[in-house]
Amino acid sequence: MKLLMHMCCAPCSTYLVSSLRKDGINVTGLFYNPNIHPIDEYQRRLDTVNEYSKIVDLDVRFIDDYMEDVWHNYNGVDDSRCKMCYSIRLDMAAKYAKENGYDAYTTSLLVSPYQKHDLIKELGEKFANKYDVDFYYYDFRPYFREGQAMAREMNLYRQKYCGCIISYNERIKHLNK
Repeated sequence: MKLLMHMCCAPCSTYLVSSLRKDGINVTGLFYNPNIHPIDEYQRRLDTVNEYSKIVDLDVRFIDDYMEDVWHNYNGVDDSRCKMCYSIRLDMAAKYAKENGYDAYTTSLLVSPYQKHDLIKELGEKFANKYDVDFYYYDFRPYFREGQAMAREMNLYRQKYCGCIISYNERIKHLNK
């Protein structure tokens, strides 16, 4: 199987890439995360994915479409924020997979216990239908800690918030208490 894996970050990708390769799946990464804020955090995550890809010899496609103003002007509630964020990235991943001859696509978001897993699955399937490409679904959450340990061993940068400006501001507030 030729699989496109949307990469939210390198640490969340470590276990998935290893596991998928063990299953004989040909994985290509896709870094498309226009939600990450601020720009230096975006660049650090992009650089870390690039560094990781060299360590494990992973082909990664990079789509640079930073959407800072979208997030600065966003005033929705938490669930709609996450839905918008997942939708932007999964829509692009499904479209890219279809246009570039992949059998299926998936996302490293499926490894994080901090993400809205059911919503990711629902949207992954929605965009799979929209572009007529399979969504490779598996609940990788039980392997989150193992993946984080792998990232630590590779000395990869591990971020402290999901990425959007809202989670960034929440993190800053928490640190200032």
